[in-house]
Amino acid sequence: MDGAQVTTLMEEFAAHGLRTWIAGGWAVDAVVGRQTRAHGDLDLAVDATQLDELFALLRGQGFAVTVDWLPVRAELTGPDGRRVDVHPVEFRADGSGVQHGLDGATFGYAADGFTEGSVDGRRVPCLSVAQQLRFREGYPPREVDRHDVALLRRAEARPSVS
Repeated sequence: MDGAQVTTLMEEFAAHGLRTWIAGGWAVDAVVGRQTRAHGDLDLAVDATQLDELFALLRGQGFAVTVDWLPVRAELTGPDGRRVDVHPVEFRADGSGVQHGLDGATFGYAADGFTEGSVDGRRVPCLSVAQQLRFREGYPPREVDRHDVALLRRAEARPSVS
């Protein structure tokens, strides 16, 4: 999936009032502001209350569920091979959230875990640098993780521009 395809999907989601945030490798690129590597899929954090609406929209574009591990995650694949990996998040009143994991595990999203970045020159909602770093702890890093963490650490060290 390329940047234009990512932004087109994100614009569709927003036009339908869906609360989605880019996660995974595309989120790293979004906070950095440029594509730094190839991506096999688009990871999305989505408001769990809108999961059915999101699936209906994607099915309307020819996507089909190819992995169903709900409530943990689901993967949908388009007729052209694009993949969207959906991670439902249950939100709390304070803006934080939780995602179910396998074997009873959970993944926390801090209230400050959501921000905006840029993909293909367009503003997109994505996970914050801090949230992305939290998600990359506790497991042996792969080469792609080392790449992503190095970029996130540099982004974390940059002064904020208001």
